[in-house]
Amino acid sequence: QVQLVESGGGLVQPGGSLRLSCAASGIILSPYNMGWYRQAPGKQRELVATITSRGGTNYADSVKGRFTISRDNAQNTVYLQMDSLKPEDTAVYYCNTIIDLMYFWGQGTQVTVSS
Repeated sequence: QVQLVESGGGLVQPGGSLRLSCAASGIILSPYNMGWYRQAPGKQRELVATITSRGGTNYADSVKGRFTISRDNAQNTVYLQMDSLKPEDTAVYYCNTIIDLMYFWGQGTQVTVSS
């Protein structure tokens, strides 16, 4: 059974940093593209960043230059380094992968940016 478990969220002041982790079990992640999404209260879930199986990355315009997605295939984990955080980054963050046309999501981790 494929499971994705996010961790690393929390409360941080504007300008601060957090690193989110997405650990997988039941599947080897290395052949698959991975993504981080977020959903703020009252808003639709939106794509934040993606990383291909070969390490190519893509970012939403709103986080470019501040967030970095990476993967450690030996640890079967994907990361999202978030710097220069803003209050508008407040959301539940989810990791995602698509395997054989099936979407897999973690349970999410809350990130709150507030003074």
